[in-house]
This record gives sequence, C-alpha cells and structure tokens, in this order.
Amino acid sequence: WEIQKYLNKMSEQGCKVVFMEVSSHGLVQNRVSGIQFNGAIFTNISHDHIDYHKTLDNYVAAKKILFDKLNQSAFALYNLDDVFGETMILECKAKKLSYGILGNADIKARILESHISGTLISINQKECWLKLIGDFNVSNACAVYGAAIQLGMAPDIALQGMSALEPIDGRFQKIEGPNNIMGIVDYAHTPDALEKTLNNLQKFRKPSQRIITIIGCGGDRDKEKRPKMGNIAASLSNTVIFSSDNPRSENPEEIINEIEAGVAAQDYKKTLSITDRAQAIKTACKMASANDIILVAGKGHETYQEINGERFDFDDYEILKDFLTKLNK
Repeated sequence: WEIQKYLNKMSEQGCKVVFMEVSSHGLVQNRVSGIQFNGAIFTNISHDHIDYHKTLDNYVAAKKILFDKLNQSAFALYNLDDVFGETMILECKAKKLSYGILGNADIKARILESHISGTLISINQKECWLKLIGDFNVSNACAVYGAAIQLGMAPDIALQGMSALEPIDGRFQKIEGPNNIMGIVDYAHTPDALEKTLNNLQKFRKPSQRIITIIGCGGDRDKEKRPKMGNIAASLSNTVIFSSDNPRSENPEEIINEIEAGVAAQDYKKTLSITDRAQAIKTACKMASANDIILVAGKGHETYQEINGERFDFDDYEILKDFLTKLNK
C-alpha cells in the first residue's frame, strides 16, 4: 500500500517512468505485489542480509521473485559475471539479455584505461569516458546502457548521458589532502564490496603509497561477515584501524573483537583498534605520509551514528575533510 500511494502521487504529478530499487525484503514481504515491471536488472549478490534470510539460498530465491514475475513483454538484464546471474533468469518469461566484462555477454564492456579520475571503456565497440572508477562501476554502466537501449534510447545518446554522470556522495568519494594525501569515503559495508574497493585501490596506488583503512561493522546485523571484513581489510591494506560503525544496541568493543578474529597471523601487526570513530579517522590522518591513501569505509553517505537507540550527527566525509585540512596548519 505504501508503494502504491507514492506511485499514485507520482502519476498525479505527471511522472511517466519510475526506476525502483527492489529489495529482497520487499519481495518476500509482498511489498511490490501488483506492480507490473517493464524490466528488471540483476547486478550481483553478496554476503548481505543473511541475518534476515537465514541462508544464501533463501536470499537468492528472494531476489529471483522479481524475475519470475516478469511477463513476456518485459526485459530482464542480468550480470553474466556474477555466479548467480544465470540462476536469476531461469524460468523467466521476459526477453533475456546478459551484460558483463569477463564473459561473452550481449552487452560487453572492456576497460581501455583506468585512472583515479575516471575510466575509459568500450561497450559493444563504442567508447565512453566515465567519471567513475572501479570494475563494479563499469559493470553497472553496462546495465545502464542495456536498460536505456531497451527503453528506446539511441546508443550514442545513452553514452553521452553516461559520460556526464558524477560520482555520488559516499561512493568512492575523494578528498584531496596536503602532500598529495588522498582521502576516500566509501559505503563498502560487506566483504564483497570492501574487497572490490581495496582491490581497485591496489590497482591505482604506486609501490610507495600506503593504504590506511578505517572499518567497522554495524551492530544488530549479520555477525558472520565481521571476521571476513577484518581479514579482507588487513590483507589488502598497509594499516587498518578497527572502529565503531553503527553499534546500535551492541557493545562496540565486542563488535571490534569479532572483526579482529578474522585477521590472519601475518597481518596482525598492521592492525590497531580505536573505538571512537572520529579519533580513528584523526589517527589515520596523523599517520599518513605524502601520497598515502586513507579509506574510510562502511558508512558512506550516512550523516549519523546510531548508538543505543539514539542517532548522533556523524559524517565520515566532513570529519575526514576537517582532519585533512588541519594537517596543513
């Protein structure tokens, strides 16, 4: 009823097209029942929401509901590079189109050049400059291109629009500090997302550049991912500071202990723990040398921290920017 109410308001105000992120929760709770989608896009499945769905199989089945309900006049775009991509379109009645970087997809992208400022790609033999970086953004660009074409947009117009896209707050958001120190705020809050972000930084960094990462995990959420996050952060960074995310009703020190439990023995010396997130960011800035990269991961665009049922103002971007500015003084 909630979604129908908003769709009705949109229609009354002249809206013609709606793009909607359909969550696995919304699907199993029947929140999109009765909506006939013209198309659906499957990007990927990572270790997320297992606390709600209990098993990965349940999570996959929940996502698949969207594609199972498409009719023959709709289109289904699926990521061929994801292990569950082809599973999503089994028994799907819609027109099926694959996209990807690695496999032989219907919408195939190649990365021609990668820079910290953007990526030059080729999609189905047509070049396009993206102001976004990372393989995951190239993959998403394939999905955008495919959807635009299926909705009747000319390929060249779609590519022009994609070239104009700006990075959004909290997604690999860059802050330039003194001495060429680069600060990055990213929403990576799952093992898969964190690994992709750090792997992308490894591609761009020079041998002399260190990666200093601040990471935590949310309280009252999936506990299984915590040691995995610790392992990934420590193995792909030069230094890691484990800190609070949104501890909610949990003890932040206990969350940090569970993250640390995943750190491999050879990486233990790289890590330290500072529960206060602002102090963790401040410490990272003080530790940074010329040309180093500071990654503050997990909260991204969020402008609050949730502790014991209360929300406190907290913006990773503003705090990191403030401390980097103070290094100049």
